[in-house]
Amino acid sequence: MAEVLFYHLTESTLEDALPGLLERSVDRGWRAVVQTGTEERRDALDQHLWTFRDDSFLAHATNREAYPAEQPILLTTGQENPNQAQIRFLVDGAAPADLGGYERAVFLFDGHDTAQLEGARSHWKTMKDAGHSVTYWQQTSDRRWERKA
Repeated sequence: MAEVLFYHLTESTLEDALPGLLERSVDRGWRAVVQTGTEERRDALDQHLWTFRDDSFLAHATNREAYPAEQPILLTTGQENPNQAQIRFLVDGAAPADLGGYERAVFLFDGHDTAQLEGARSHWKTMKDAGHSVTYWQQTSDRRWERKA
């Protein structure tokens, strides 16, 4: 069973929070898949990860590009795992695939978006009922993560 974390964004945007989480994953030696709800969001994140900080970028590709199996971070709208990632990030209400092959899955959702909140609640119940270890994290006013459940 995967460890499943729910990250409730209340103080920052996905574009602010995701790069740091991806950096920590890569630092652990993990490959990552980021599943978005739309192609537009996938493409926007693709551009953002190259330029999110002046002194750094995250090597990655989208599922449209050649050699997805070789990518440390793969952005996709699908449920595949061609790079054999150990961690899967689900954003913008993306529907999860079978998470049994992952060490960790992370749902990031915007606390100001009613549809994303409803989706996160539904996914929480589904993941818990499936027997995954589930935790809930919410941002504090200083943008740190605080475990709530």
